[in-house]
Amino acid sequence: MINSNLIDDFLDYMKATKGSSDNTIREYYYDLRIFVRFIKRRKNLAEGIENFDDIPVEDITPEILESVTKQDIYAYNAFLERERKISNRSKFRKISSVRSFYNYLYSKIEVIKKNPIIDIDMPKIEKTLPVCLTLDESLNLLKTIEKSKMKLVYKKRDYAIVTLFLNCGMRLSELSGINISHLKEDNTLKVIGKGNKERTIYLNEASVYAIQEYLKLRPQIEDDALFLSMREQRMSNRSIQHMIEKHMKNSGLDTNKYSVHKLRHTAATLLYEYG
Repeated sequence: MINSNLIDDFLDYMKATKGSSDNTIREYYYDLRIFVRFIKRRKNLAEGIENFDDIPVEDITPEILESVTKQDIYAYNAFLERERKISNRSKFRKISSVRSFYNYLYSKIEVIKKNPIIDIDMPKIEKTLPVCLTLDESLNLLKTIEKSKMKLVYKKRDYAIVTLFLNCGMRLSELSGINISHLKEDNTLKVIGKGNKERTIYLNEASVYAIQEYLKLRPQIEDDALFLSMREQRMSNRSIQHMIEKHMKNSGLDTNKYSVHKLRHTAATLLYEYG
């Protein structure tokens, strides 16, 4: 990571105080690295270095960061679009990272006397309707799993996983992290959500039944993980993605259009449309 006390301390603050996840911390790191390199190049502090990614960032100082103006921020936004060719949504996230960093420098540890990103106009994000499965497509996906020629324990496992996605709207990381001990007698489920925050999910009858059917066949091992792989280890995010993509293809769904993440949108849409 960047050998800058300012940035390292900011990342530690976001992790320890704000409870940001490791993935979020990693995104902050990448976003701030690009920003620092851009500022150094713009202010002629990287002379003789042709490759943008070779610009050192470990020597960034409060004085350099305090010299940044609103004009520099808007120029950075243009750089992201022109040279990095990223979407407004990605630009919004990257500038949000910079804004969080400057708020920390200005308000939390007070090492700079002005904050150039206050009242900055953020990139406009075009709102689009989320892609999701219809009720018929969802039911067909479950039927495809039921009719598959898999070993019964894996058929029940996959059916339970997809049922949870379609009914509960949980994230992939939340589902892969479920332990048997997280299941409660009142049909609730504790999961660790975004930012390592615990939340409670209420399971409907279909979800409870699917889990119970799987547990009847689940290998009786000491591992507390609910969903086990063929090696009797906790299923990883990638293995769950691969499994669902396989069933989607078999059900006739276009996996370029639909993904595991779309099942989360499907749950919200079906809940709204059908209760």
